[in-house]
Amino acid sequence: MNDSRLRRPSAVRTLRVGDLKVTYVPDGAMLLKPAAAPSAVLDRHLEGYAAHLNDTRRLVANTGGLLVELGARALLIDTGFGPRAVPEDPAHPYRGAVHGGSLPGNLALLGRAPEDIETVAFTHLHADHIGWACVEPSPFARAAFVIPKGEWDRRDPAAAVLEPRTQLVLADDEIFPGVRVFTVPGGDGGPTGFAITSHGTRLLAFGDTLLTALQVRHPEWSVTADADTVRAARDRRRLIAELLRPATLGFGLHFADVVFGRARPHGEGAAWHPL
Repeated sequence: MNDSRLRRPSAVRTLRVGDLKVTYVPDGAMLLKPAAAPSAVLDRHLEGYAAHLNDTRRLVANTGGLLVELGARALLIDTGFGPRAVPEDPAHPYRGAVHGGSLPGNLALLGRAPEDIETVAFTHLHADHIGWACVEPSPFARAAFVIPKGEWDRRDPAAAVLEPRTQLVLADDEIFPGVRVFTVPGGDGGPTGFAITSHGTRLLAFGDTLLTALQVRHPEWSVTADADTVRAARDRRRLIAELLRPATLGFGLHFADVVFGRARPHGEGAAWHPL
């Protein structure tokens, strides 16, 4: 693999999951400051992990959405950061600069307008996932906003603007043909995402449970300030175990230009193998 993919934002990427066409639709990019343990490890093992860092020693991440199409029907999972930009705050513990704005144009290049989307679903309600859904007037004029109940219960106040159009869903609810709410097995109301399944192949869109491909190799690493580091590491390990199951692919929204891939055994753990 070309190492430059690890430190650049993703382009539009498309794959087939049985009858479903699945496409990453970029909105923009963000930089993450490797936090706490990862930073210390990266300092000690720079030769092994330098390929993941840009020239300012930041992890390059994406903001955007995942378009799922079945014929004329379309679902969008997450909506990017929206039409704005935020510079890096030196005092922020893990977030660098963030910019969005490209999602509608990239949808147009794919032959879709926002008003074509029948359902907009959210893995969770962080600002870099709900941006375009909060724009007024809404570009998603026809869409229902589907949100896992657990995520709505712990929402940020800024997400309140979504409430008039929100439909709450539970684990395993089907929100679109072949797309169901997915929760990390063994968790207790923890991270959510969506399982996209057709003809025996499953793609897990897992939101922020994993923020970088490095965490597939090192699930004990926290890239951001996890409120409960033990629980977060446990959830990452359980998710990776799911990704290791046969006929399972993953979609890591923030994984630089390696958003689609597989987890494969590596030593005593696993590693990310991009498609």
